[in-house]
Amino acid sequence: MKLRDRPWAAHPHLEVVAVDLADAGSTRSSLKNCGAAYYLVHSMISAGKDYAAHDLMLARAFAAAARDAGVRRILYLGGLGETGHGLSEHLASRRAVEAALQSAGVPVTVFRAAIIIGSGSASFEILRYLVERLPVMVTPRWVSTPCQPIAVRNVIHYLVAALQVPQTAGQTFDIGGPEVLTYREIMDIMGEELGVGRRLILPVPVLTPRLSSYWIHLVTPLHHSIARPLAEGLRNPVVCRGTRIRELIPQPLLTVREAIRAALQKADSGQAETTWTMAGPLPGDPGWAGGKVFTDSRSTTVRAPAEEVYRTVCRIGGRHGWYANWLWEIRGFLDRLAGGPGLRRGRRHPDSIALGEALDFWRVAGLEPPRLLRLRAEMKLPGQALLEFRIEPQGPDACRLVQTARFHPRGLLGLLYWFAVTPFHAIVFRGMLGALRREAERARAQRKLSSAS
Repeated sequence: MKLRDRPWAAHPHLEVVAVDLADAGSTRSSLKNCGAAYYLVHSMISAGKDYAAHDLMLARAFAAAARDAGVRRILYLGGLGETGHGLSEHLASRRAVEAALQSAGVPVTVFRAAIIIGSGSASFEILRYLVERLPVMVTPRWVSTPCQPIAVRNVIHYLVAALQVPQTAGQTFDIGGPEVLTYREIMDIMGEELGVGRRLILPVPVLTPRLSSYWIHLVTPLHHSIARPLAEGLRNPVVCRGTRIRELIPQPLLTVREAIRAALQKADSGQAETTWTMAGPLPGDPGWAGGKVFTDSRSTTVRAPAEEVYRTVCRIGGRHGWYANWLWEIRGFLDRLAGGPGLRRGRRHPDSIALGEALDFWRVAGLEPPRLLRLRAEMKLPGQALLEFRIEPQGPDACRLVQTARFHPRGLLGLLYWFAVTPFHAIVFRGMLGALRREAERARAQRKLSSAS
C-alpha cells in the first residue's frame, strides 16, 4: 500500500503486489514468471531485538519459494566486513541471510557494502545529526575504524547493471567508493559540507555500543534499538578486499564528499523518494475492541476550498512544525527522554505526503485526498492515539475542518495520562486548528493574488 501512491506506481510495465514473505505459498505465487528477484529485506526496525532470527527465517522461505517458482537468479545487497568471531551481530546477520538465500540452489549475486551514503538512509542520518548538532563529540574508539563508503547511486547502478552481466550470477562482490577513510574523517567532511566546520572529536575507551546507542538516540532521530546494532557494526573495519566488480560493471564512483553533497542537496530540496522512517509495517486503525475511547473533537469553518485546506493540513510536521505551538516542542523533548522518536524524524518531503511515512512522532495511517488525513501516534504513550483531520466542503470557497484526537488508555496509567493532559488540549488542539485555518486562508488569498496578476 505504501508504494501505490508513488508517481511511478502507475507505469504500464509495473505491478505492485503485496506479499507476506513468511507465507511460502503467497511468495511462490508472486514469483511465478519472474526471471530474477531482488532481495532487499531487512527487519531490524519491524522485528526489534529478534531481527536476526526473523531475517533468517524470511530468507530461507524466500529462497525456497524462488526455487519452486523457477526464478533463475537472486540479487542481494548485504553488509561488508571481515568474517570471524569479532563480527557484530548486525553484520553476522547479513552473512547468515546470504547463506540462507544460497541454500535452495538458485544462483545468488551478493553485493556487500559498507556505509551507503544517500538521502534518507539511517547511517547517513546518524552522521548528519551528530555533526550538525554537536560542536564537541565524545565518541568511542570506533571513530578511527577504516571504512569504504559508497554513494547510493553507485549501489543502484551495480544492482541494475548486474542483470545484463551474466558473469555476476552466483558471485559475491565487495562494493565501495574510491576512498578508504576513518569515521572521524567522514564526519570532518560532513561538517564542511554542512557549513558548520570540523567538530572537536574526543575518542574515549569507556563508551560501549549500548551507551553509544542511547547517546545516538538522544541526538539523532533513530531509536536506540536501531542505533545499537549499527553502532556495534562500526567497530568492524569495512574495506573492500577485491575490485573485480569495477571491471565487470565500470562506472564513475563518487568520492565521499561528492556523495555527501549529493545526498544533502536531495534531502534539502525535498526530492528524497524514501527515508528509513518509512520502513516497517503500515499502521492501520488500532485494535480497539470495546473499552473506553476518549475523544477531543473540534471544528472550524475555513474560507478556502477543500483542496487548499487539504494541502495545508498535509504540510504539517517536519520543518513546518506543528504550527508554532510551543507545547508540541515540549512534548517532543519529553518523548525523546522517554525513549520515543520525538520531533526529530521530520518528514520525507516538505509538501507531499505518502501513506505509511513518518511525520515526526506520528505516522500516516489514512490518506483520502482531499477529505481526510489520519495520523497514528508513535510517541511513548500508555495507550494508543489517533489524530484525524476531516475536510467537509461547504460550497466552492468554504469548508468545515474537523480535527479529532482519540485515545484508548492502557490500564490505570493510561487513564491518569489522559486526565493529566486534558487541560492542555485547549491550548494545543485549539491553537493548531486555528493556525491551520489561518494558513489555508492565507494560501488561498495568495493564490488568488497570483492568478490575478
